[in-house]
Amino acid sequence: VLFRSDKDIANAVRYAVDNGAKVINMSFGKPVSPGKEKVWEAFKYAQDKGVVLVHAAGNDNEDLELNDNFPTNFKSQTDEKPFINNMIVIGASTNNNEILRAGFSNFNQKMVNVFAPGDKIYSTVPDGKYEYLQGTSMASPNVAGVAAMIRSYFPKLSAKQVKQILMSSGTPLPSKVVVG
Repeated sequence: VLFRSDKDIANAVRYAVDNGAKVINMSFGKPVSPGKEKVWEAFKYAQDKGVVLVHAAGNDNEDLELNDNFPTNFKSQTDEKPFINNMIVIGASTNNNEILRAGFSNFNQKMVNVFAPGDKIYSTVPDGKYEYLQGTSMASPNVAGVAAMIRSYFPKLSAKQVKQILMSSGTPLPSKVVVG
C-alpha cells in the first residue's frame, strides 16, 4: 500500500504500534510533507513504545542531505543527529562489487544507515507470478526481517539497541564505493 497523506502515515504507524508491532517496514516516500509534524509525533510514539522503524531511502539517486525525502528522522537536513533513535534508513545495493550502491538508490552517509540487496530481487507479483524487481522497497524488507529475527531471539533489547546491532554488524567494504 502506498500512503500519500501524512495523516495516513501517522495513523498507520500508531495503528501498528497499538496492535503489537515491534518492527515496522516503511517502503514509501515523497519530496513534500505538509503534515510532517503529525508523522514525527507518530514516530516518537513508536520510539516511546520500543518499536523499530525501518524506512526505504528512496529511488531518486539523490543525496538526502540536499534533497528532501519524507518521512525522515531528521527535522532539518542540517541537524547533526536524528531526533529519534529507533529509525533505520535503508539504501539499495547491487551484487556488483565495483559499484555497490544501486544507481537509483538515494544516499548520504549521515541520513542512510545501511545498504541491503535491492537490485534484481526475485519477487512475487499478481496472478501467482514472479519477476525481478528493484528499489529500496526491496532492500528495506530485508532489514526489517533481520530486525524482527533479532527481536524474536532477544525481546528485551530496545529499538535503539536493535538499530545499533544492524548498523554495526554489516559487512565492511574493503574498497571505496561510488555513492553519488
